Amino acid sequence: MLENVPTKENMQSLLGEELYPIWEAICERIDTLYDVDHLWDKGYRDFVYEYKYRRGGKTLCTFYVKSAFIGLQIVLGKEERAKFEARRGEFSPAVQAYYDGAHTYHDGKWILFSLTDEAMFDDLIKLLAIKRRPNRK
Repeated sequence: MLENVPTKENMQSLLGEELYPIWEAICERIDTLYDVDHLWDKGYRDFVYEYKYRRGGKTLCTFYVKSAFIGLQIVLGKEERAKFEARRGEFSPAVQAYYDGAHTYHDGKWILFSLTDEAMFDDLIKLLAIKRRPNRK
């Protein structure tokens, strides 16, 4: 866990003026729907930060950020993958392509979405609802 959580200014500097509003918008959407813990850590590999949304020891999703990049990782377990497959047609071709291209490990399918605009937001919120129903409204 990070001792010094990045400030708004740190994130603005890291992401840039085009991506920072995307960062704020997706975080706000998730925070509106979910009452979860927010955990900052240093990023792995070439990422600067890791930002997890967790509750009850389970991760809802994880952001990976670096200069001019926002990645949102959602891990779907076996039952969650079956739910996605049953509803596949409800998701955009872009989200389906990310899903199809993601590697499946023993603990689930790890999907890393690259966020450059708000186009996938509705689909990402639907994916998160497959993992866990929103607990705020």
